Amino acid sequence: MPESEAELAFEGALRPKSLTEFVGQPKVRGQLELLLRAAAMQNRTPDHILLAGPPGLGKTTLAMIVAAESGRPLRMSSGPAIQHAGDLAAVLSSLLPGEILFIDEIHRMARSAEEMLYLAMEDFRIDIMVGKGAGATSVPLDLAPFTLVGATTRSGLLPNPLRDRFGFTAHLEFYDDADLERVLTRAARLLDLDISSSAVAEIAGRCRGTPRIANRLLRRVRDYALVHGTGADLEAVRGALELYDVDPLGLDRLDRAVMDILLTRFDGGPVGLGTLAVSVGEEAETIESVVEPFLVRIGLLTRTPRGRVATPLAFRHFGVERSSGPFLTDVL
Repeated sequence: MPESEAELAFEGALRPKSLTEFVGQPKVRGQLELLLRAAAMQNRTPDHILLAGPPGLGKTTLAMIVAAESGRPLRMSSGPAIQHAGDLAAVLSSLLPGEILFIDEIHRMARSAEEMLYLAMEDFRIDIMVGKGAGATSVPLDLAPFTLVGATTRSGLLPNPLRDRFGFTAHLEFYDDADLERVLTRAARLLDLDISSSAVAEIAGRCRGTPRIANRLLRRVRDYALVHGTGADLEAVRGALELYDVDPLGLDRLDRAVMDILLTRFDGGPVGLGTLAVSVGEEAETIESVVEPFLVRIGLLTRTPRGRVATPLAFRHFGVERSSGPFLTDVL
């Protein structure tokens, strides 16, 4: 098997195939199991499902599991790929009866497509405009019953009429270390990697509560152990993660660059998002959507009306003393 095909096969093998194999998110798993079993007992398509949460927590995997558990085919698309109502009409009109339609990043669909989706989700029907100008007519087109599974990292950007048409909304939470250790143990078994429990715990503490990052770090540890001819022990894990700039809190190069600028150049803030982004040479959207959520969650950064402010924990973690300026309580 070519190397690229082997990597793809590995990625597919890491994804759980059923709710019983899926690690973590116990509340969401229980809710989905009830929804799917009730639909099967009534011989109907499951209600539309919205999966909301940060990247890397398993939204795409859960969509695949919904299709597998209900025994129905899966059609996959994404919000950025649906930029016109016609794009959505082409997808909807070609769905098979009972098919699962998965739309990733559904909040990024075009507004005209969103409005078409309202009627499709509720009545399994869309209206196609034929002609232009005064002679244009609306032709109704009946659709086969389907289940829409939408995934979003920013549910607040979904318009209320669309959000209200989902029969069930699942909010995925970050994983704790115990669940991440179970994820890593399963992945190591699939990799045929003999790894110590202390090494697994070390990786789990550095992967930001995200299974996708956990699996990625595990593969780097495997590579490190292979190249250096060592086992996947605690020393190998620390060596690999140091090489790839992942510190004991899970901070990467960009996280540390943001905190270094904030702590040393601006004495802990407050600093505006635009100024912070220019200082580290990144887009403001990247700082806001990728870096800040984790820094806020672990208590190193706070957003205030006057800008971003480093917390006392950040000063202690980076070993920096505050020289002047207001304290955190002065800007809240």
